[in-house]
Amino acid sequence: MPSRKFADGEVVRGRWPGSSLYYEVEILSHDSKSQLYTVKYKDGTELELKESDIKVSAPSAHRACSYEVGGLNCPIGGTQTTRESVQVALPLPRPLPLPGRPAKSSRRSASASHHVDIKEMRKEVLEVKLTPLVLTPFGNSINRHNGEPEQRGSPSSERGTTCRTGARSYCGSILYDKEEQFPLSQESSYTYTQHSLRPRREESKFKKIDLEEEKIVTKGPTSLRTFEVTATQTKDLEFGGVPGALLIMLGLPALLFLLLLLCRQREPGLLHFPPPLPALSDLWEAIVFGAYLLWFSVQALFYSLPIGKVVEGTPLADGRRLQYRLNGFYAFILTSAAVGAALSWGVELCYVYHHFLQFALAALVFAAGLSVYLYVRALRAPRGDLSPASSGNAIYDFFIGRELNPRIGTFDLKYFCELRPGLIGWVVINLVMLLAEMKLQNRAAPSLAMILVNSFQLLYVVDALWNEEAVLTTMDITHDGFGFMLAFGDLVWVPFVYSLQAFYLVLHPNHLSWPLAALIVALKLCGYVIFRCANAQKNAFRKNPADPKLAHLKTIHTSTGKNLLVSGWWGFVRHPNYLGDLIMALAWSLPCGFQHALPYFYVVYFTVLLVHREARDERQCRRKYGVAWDQYCQRVPYRILPYVY
Repeated sequence: MPSRKFADGEVVRGRWPGSSLYYEVEILSHDSKSQLYTVKYKDGTELELKESDIKVSAPSAHRACSYEVGGLNCPIGGTQTTRESVQVALPLPRPLPLPGRPAKSSRRSASASHHVDIKEMRKEVLEVKLTPLVLTPFGNSINRHNGEPEQRGSPSSERGTTCRTGARSYCGSILYDKEEQFPLSQESSYTYTQHSLRPRREESKFKKIDLEEEKIVTKGPTSLRTFEVTATQTKDLEFGGVPGALLIMLGLPALLFLLLLLCRQREPGLLHFPPPLPALSDLWEAIVFGAYLLWFSVQALFYSLPIGKVVEGTPLADGRRLQYRLNGFYAFILTSAAVGAALSWGVELCYVYHHFLQFALAALVFAAGLSVYLYVRALRAPRGDLSPASSGNAIYDFFIGRELNPRIGTFDLKYFCELRPGLIGWVVINLVMLLAEMKLQNRAAPSLAMILVNSFQLLYVVDALWNEEAVLTTMDITHDGFGFMLAFGDLVWVPFVYSLQAFYLVLHPNHLSWPLAALIVALKLCGYVIFRCANAQKNAFRKNPADPKLAHLKTIHTSTGKNLLVSGWWGFVRHPNYLGDLIMALAWSLPCGFQHALPYFYVVYFTVLLVHREARDERQCRRKYGVAWDQYCQRVPYRILPYVY
């Protein structure tokens, strides 16, 4: 059975039966048997139309277009400022009379003739008014049309300003493509003619009118012909804008070292706060920095090996798909073999524990240096390669990342850092803490609490590397640039904060009974099942929505041509994978006991992180799916935790 193209509530243009004219209509319903759409015209008339008689309101050109001397000028819109020229704004002709069309009628099929008052239309078209081009502010998230969010494909559904000239419409101001959240490149430039209200036999007459319009403009004063306006586009910056970015870049490194210093205390608490700060000279060791560079280089070498399958990422703005080699799991196996060989050769891995602060500082310095390199190279990057999140502000772009996919040849820097040095390093650090606990506490075997922490987090990392392809559709890859935020998060925050439970247990052992351990394992497995099954269902639906195994799932059709799952795990809450993540985070912390709040910092932090990310997801999904997303929210009211949030 063929799938429907237009969603309920979508505002499109429908052909009036018996004519070649298209008018704005709203989709009311769709009959799957007859393949007819019930539409409603502005005057209240309801008709049944075929899909071939319906068109989107206006294709989006994502361009800032204006009239200049000699014809059309469509410059690429930038992320911060856009140059605009004098524009000819001509009033749109009045709607044409439709004989036989009553003011209000019930659903019917009709045939009507039309009559065009050429003199009246010519008079209106030739009324020329010079006005500067006005761009829609960059940060507007929802366009309004008749009080409702507009659908993708409507004249302003891509958040651009529509400038009407007669029966021709041009779109101004680019933001980013809502389907994949990528900036547009110069290759996507084009102009177009909107659905015309004129019969085809009269088009030649109006071409002459267009030529006369150009003559009128070119005869105007020279100052008007050369006048240009520079308009600054504003954009809703996330993370608190520039002040928030500065606070994060300065505050998170300080918080990291505060947590590590507290964990090193025998009795961490308010009575011993703040912990004694070591001298800066004690934190920096060249040999430690060299060891970190060696670790990063080895992981880069494993990434470059020609093993593992090659897949294509999501489409870029110009239609290209970058290729990625999926060999993260193989890199993990090779790293495990290298660590095992080092242990057999007598290498003292506890050196990492005794110099943990120095390794954290080395990773921080490397991440900061990498961020500087990324920002400088992004200054020469084409506009089409920039991240949708970039703003044009130097501080904010240094934080969020200016370039979307920085590559050295085929080596993708962001994709490599996302899963390799930090994530695999996290597992190695946990192993180091296990060995340090045995050595410092004179144990022949690691404690049950340490075994559970290592096992839980090992399963999480192995699952991420095994399902490496899933990261290609995340916001980190498709939307955010590669700057300090991701460089610090991937290379510093993940390995040195996510291993906090294991680091804590080295000096603060916790006796764990077997019944309590069994309950913690059950909680971990529950969270993992929710996390993995929800992600597996989503990925399978994205790859092949027509899969017979998914036939039992209910969906909502959207104006993008895609469907939203409203049953299964995604009918339970809107983000079931986040719920599973939070349950697993709690299971990681419980083996540390309740003597101190330090091991539960990760749970608190991860809750804030996922709630913030869920809010970002909600905003982008509402922009992308419009009315369909509102319907989904009504069907699935809870975001993460059922009956709570």
